[in-house]
Amino acid sequence: MNLFETMYQLVTDDVANAAKQVKLVICDVDGVFSDGRIYLGNDGEELKAFHTRDGYGVKALLNENIAVAVITGRNSRIVEKRMTALGVTDIYQGCENKQVAYQELLQKYQLTDAQVAYIGDDFPDLLLIKQVGLGVAVQDAHPLVSMGAKYITKLNGGFGAVRELSDLILISQDKFNRYSGTSA
Repeated sequence: MNLFETMYQLVTDDVANAAKQVKLVICDVDGVFSDGRIYLGNDGEELKAFHTRDGYGVKALLNENIAVAVITGRNSRIVEKRMTALGVTDIYQGCENKQVAYQELLQKYQLTDAQVAYIGDDFPDLLLIKQVGLGVAVQDAHPLVSMGAKYITKLNGGFGAVRELSDLILISQDKFNRYSGTSA
């Protein structure tokens, strides 16, 4: 894990071992892929900013046959468009109860909790952060969410936190730096 620690921060053996088992990464969107702010135009259009490094991390995971899904409480065409462009096919929007979508994903991929990483930032994410094998909070998550996480990213949501998690998983599984595509 020396490379990861050089790039980001020290990780415990518990975190490194959990990352080795991950076969599915589930992400919240607002506050994780974006900085949590929602920009609304005069005509009601919604804008979000997504970091290209996070996109690269998603594509690198998918390239290594590690599934990626999003579960979010909001509905947004922007999310659908961005995730589809990255190759994410498991897109759950408008989820009041994220546990329902999570159970569907476990069944679809025939996985256990220990084989899943979940990254979030606020209370709707806390239950899954505590349930999965590698529960992750972004650096600027709500403090109680951070207290429930196994790992807290060095980077804030919307500023490369998903890429940091991707790097952690890929380095721990000796699969890092094998993807050379784009972050489109």
